[in-house]
Amino acid sequence: MISRLDPDDPTAFPDVRHALREPNGLLAIGGDLSPERLEQAYRRGIFPWFGPGEPILWWSPDPRTVLFPEHLRISRSLRKRLRKGLFRVTMDRAFDQVMHACAAPRDATGQTWILPQMIAAYTALHRCWLAHSVEVWLDGELAGGLYGVAIGQAFFGESMFSRSPDASKIALVHLCERLSHWGYGLIDCQMHTEHLARMGAVEIPRDALVRRLANLCGHGGRAGDWDDGLEHIPAIEARDQAS
Repeated sequence: MISRLDPDDPTAFPDVRHALREPNGLLAIGGDLSPERLEQAYRRGIFPWFGPGEPILWWSPDPRTVLFPEHLRISRSLRKRLRKGLFRVTMDRAFDQVMHACAAPRDATGQTWILPQMIAAYTALHRCWLAHSVEVWLDGELAGGLYGVAIGQAFFGESMFSRSPDASKIALVHLCERLSHWGYGLIDCQMHTEHLARMGAVEIPRDALVRRLANLCGHGGRAGDWDDGLEHIPAIEARDQAS
């Protein structure tokens, strides 16, 4: 039986072990998308995902796809593209643009799960510096990017997009390099995709994720604007030379 969330208590989530097996991970319904509730959800390994006309649905699938930043795989072709230096990468400079680009329909149905209320909710998280974006620019235009939520030393990836070949991969490479440099332990990718698996994402049991989050979310992470004084991190070039 699916739990209905208390609209007045943003901390009241059921234990993730009560999530359904089919559909995998469906845990609760209702509540709201306030910053307080979203933060509490992510800390527990829970995230919202629902379509047009549906109530807010909360999920915690098992197993869970994660990417450990230091285990990122960069293909030979992607390394060549990185070496060319055609792209400029920023963080937190165009969060709204990245979200709207991720929300653009990607199939013939014209539907998207990143609804206006989701955009408003994560924009509010961004104003609290709990949500961050990575932007990839080509000739002054936004070519790709990603956004997600950061709590403590864990990052929760939400969506990415590309308007140019490999632009979203370049965003992920730069995110992983910086998260690794800052001591972050993992990126929660939520769902398995072949694209993420090729870049090093793996599946782990949900209970293992929850244990890791209990530790990582209790540690201090990178505060504030992630592009403020962004230092050059040579790990991409060093890894390329070692390959």
